[in-house]
Amino acid sequence: MKKSFLYFICCVSAMGGLLFGYDWVVIGGAKPFYELFFGIDADPIMQGVAMSTALVGCLIGAMVAGALADKYGRKPLLITAAVLFTVSAIATGLFNDFTLFNVARFIGGIGIGVASALSPMYIAEVSPANIRGRLVSLNQMTIVLGILGAQVVNLLLAKDTGDAEGMAWNLEWGWRWMFWAETVPAAAFLFMAFFIPESPVYLAMKTAATESQHTQEQAELGELFQRKYGKVLLLGLVIAVFQQWCGTNVIFNYAQEIFVSAGYNVDGMFINIVITGIANVVFTFVALYTVERWGRRTLMLIGASGLGLIYLILGTCYHFEVTGVFMVVLVVAAISCYAMTLGPVTWVLLSEIFPDRVRGIAMATCTFALWVGCCTLTFSFPSMNAALGSSGTFWIYSGICIAAFVYLFRACPETKGKSLSELEKELTA
Repeated sequence: MKKSFLYFICCVSAMGGLLFGYDWVVIGGAKPFYELFFGIDADPIMQGVAMSTALVGCLIGAMVAGALADKYGRKPLLITAAVLFTVSAIATGLFNDFTLFNVARFIGGIGIGVASALSPMYIAEVSPANIRGRLVSLNQMTIVLGILGAQVVNLLLAKDTGDAEGMAWNLEWGWRWMFWAETVPAAAFLFMAFFIPESPVYLAMKTAATESQHTQEQAELGELFQRKYGKVLLLGLVIAVFQQWCGTNVIFNYAQEIFVSAGYNVDGMFINIVITGIANVVFTFVALYTVERWGRRTLMLIGASGLGLIYLILGTCYHFEVTGVFMVVLVVAAISCYAMTLGPVTWVLLSEIFPDRVRGIAMATCTFALWVGCCTLTFSFPSMNAALGSSGTFWIYSGICIAAFVYLFRACPETKGKSLSELEKELTA
């Protein structure tokens, strides 16, 4: 396979990550306006429902992605995800009913769940070992580009909230166009997904089944829980959940509350959100060049310890009511640390550590666990923030990061430079 074509198919597959990032974060910018439109601005429960509906869809998408990918192939599932993204983007901005709004978000969430499980797995299966980490990290790069794209679109579409005419635009049309803008990359992904080949791992599995004149035997969920997969499955589940429970993603979903607590108005909030998005992209580029040099294990340990320290300081600053630019610096530091470590390396490790036979169902299981972590994190933040304040909330995230560091130090192997078959023998021996 020519290197240029390899990069092309990896970038196309990674567009699932771009839409995942955009769809996941665009709601944070639309939040102040659709909450007023639907009359839920004083209802924390309904606010949590609106923010979590797509995440429930993610759980469903991730749960079915592995089995369907093993049965029908990786390519058809990526195309399906592109269709779901397109439908959701149009419908979310179209509906005036809160229930239908959440149905549309749920459909988009299914697309996110499928793409988040399939995109890194597909890239890992088509990539040579010496650049596999870098190519899988492209998926995280497109995620953060999608996040930044959503942040920029939100900034450009939101009108001056101090102006009555501008606020009227925000309430009636601004939040709708924030969602509708996603149709452009979604349609591009749908078109280009038809031009990528099927995964060679899937084709090999299918060919082997055909030559033996048997129906392709697929791994069952129960097989994944056999003793020989126990340690590697536990590692995958911990890595997946920790990527969410480390707390960084609440900065994207609840930027309004975080920056308002730091003393900024809504206009300042949008500018700071874009700043965090730029840092996210810049340090994901750093990850592309360090993941093959420093290794996966080292970056995971740096991420866990670095975030633990930053959140400890951030929580202390909230406790003493520190406001202004120093708080933005701490938030950007957290985003930067996450972007070059836990963000991309989680997907790299999950795509590498499982044997070919169970990779589909294992990726689906771990991605399902990741979205359970994301859903519980997102839904719990408003209540935690109200009960414990920003200081207590970030202290809890700090404690989680420290605990994860201890586990990863003992259990996380180094996988750089090793073929998937070598890793299978090493991790399931």
